[in-house]
Amino acid sequence: MGRWVRVLLAVFLLALLTGCGSRGPGMASSTCAQSQAATTQIAEESIALEEEGAMLVLSSRAFSHGEMIPKQYTCDGQELSPPLEWQGAPAGTKSFALIMDDPDAPKTVFVHWVVYNIPASASSLPEGLPREPVLSDGIRQGENSAGRIGYFGPCPPSGVHRYSFRLYALDTVLNLDAGATKQELMRAMQGHILAQAELLGRYGRS
Repeated sequence: MGRWVRVLLAVFLLALLTGCGSRGPGMASSTCAQSQAATTQIAEESIALEEEGAMLVLSSRAFSHGEMIPKQYTCDGQELSPPLEWQGAPAGTKSFALIMDDPDAPKTVFVHWVVYNIPASASSLPEGLPREPVLSDGIRQGENSAGRIGYFGPCPPSGVHRYSFRLYALDTVLNLDAGATKQELMRAMQGHILAQAELLGRYGRS
């Protein structure tokens, strides 16, 4: 598949994840356009990284890629954030950022977790990260789609939903206040992504 065909496909998929394609009346056209521009830039950077063979890997000891997320990490349990680990960060990494969202949510993508300015020396996030805007090691957390800071566990209204955890290795520490939205984080990351990795979990309520 040609590079630009893959760029267009990546743009389309990431546009779905930003929710612009089905935005509600609260999202202004200008905001959506900015988000789409950030999405396009990140998609192109992702393809370039793929061609360069960047090998950042994200995993969890709680579940494997594509498997069901255990109940304690959902709204039906303790709603703890799951433990995450990564390896393969490229040289020049100054910080990491993480976005978790649900592309299967009704009407628009539901953002569950926004984390950034994770120190470059880190290779994991512990289980049950406190829901605070700024943590002791400088990690900042943003606003989820419920309007809260920190982690919001899977809570699908029906059926089994997919939950995407995407980790980004960045060449800078972001000048972004705590409480940023996913769209604001994506704009801030433009031109700074060295590598990225995804972990996919699933959850359905019985």
